[in-house]
Amino acid sequence: MSVEDVRAAAERLAGKVVRTPVLRSPALDALADTELWLKAECLQRIGAFKARGALHAVGRMSPEARGRGVITFSSGNHAQAVALAAREFGVKATIAMPVDAPAVKVAGVRALGAEIVFAGTTSEERRAAALAVREQTGGAIVDPFDDPDIIAGQGTATLELLDEVAARGSKLDALIVPVGGGGLIAGACLVAEAADVAVYSAEPATCNALAQSLRAGERVPVPPGPTLADGLKPVRVGGQNFEIARRAVRGSFEVDDAALGRAVVGLLLHAKVLVEPSGAAGVAAALGGALRGRRVGVLLSGGNVEPALVADLLARHAETV
Repeated sequence: MSVEDVRAAAERLAGKVVRTPVLRSPALDALADTELWLKAECLQRIGAFKARGALHAVGRMSPEARGRGVITFSSGNHAQAVALAAREFGVKATIAMPVDAPAVKVAGVRALGAEIVFAGTTSEERRAAALAVREQTGGAIVDPFDDPDIIAGQGTATLELLDEVAARGSKLDALIVPVGGGGLIAGACLVAEAADVAVYSAEPATCNALAQSLRAGERVPVPPGPTLADGLKPVRVGGQNFEIARRAVRGSFEVDDAALGRAVVGLLLHAKVLVEPSGAAGVAAALGGALRGRRVGVLLSGGNVEPALVADLLARHAETV
């Protein structure tokens, strides 16, 4: 895969996804001692970048394959994205979700008309449930991250970010990307490689499958531990995603729940945008001292978060950012 795959995806997605804004916040720049360019995918359709990959992948299926229904497994944002794509194409969607999925994400999937099958708490359990549905129905699996059409679709967020920065007469030194299964960072790498922009990952310290895999030189499974970042909890990163990331990712940053909470609150108070903890991982890394003094793009990957959690985080961190 190359940046040309992402450019082709961007053409196919024109008019189907939102060209989300790139935000600047002098207050966050000062706190991070970094010039931050924030790509607000929390303002994308269904509130997350996942709409890009799902609409692209489902759109690339043959009408016959789509007509048998689409199936996926997801903790929430990809679930909503596939449900959206199914509704757009007038086909059935069945989604395997964890039993502890945030209520706001479950409600979003149901509002889009998809059927939910609850299955365990890990990505492997959800995948097994999705495969069982496929055996019963003959539907098509829309992989959450380990798929070329998904990767190309997700890469369009970075393509837009770099285009916007260039249109404002600037160029990024680096990009920080939240990582779960690796679809977003793989797409980002395809674009950033061609533009000579360094890519760094941001993961919860308790769910750092990419960081551990990069250190090992091969994909390794990492049982997910507790984290506020419910969207960044894979057992392992995707195979295609890892192969792209291993050649392009310059380093990994790991963040804890306190850092994620401060980032969510900092973004809300200073950038005036609501971002879920998973989507704030890159800003958490920047506020923790990553890449000081540089011009850094950050993908705010999603904004689907429980109101009660936002209230709790504001109470805990409003005085510290």
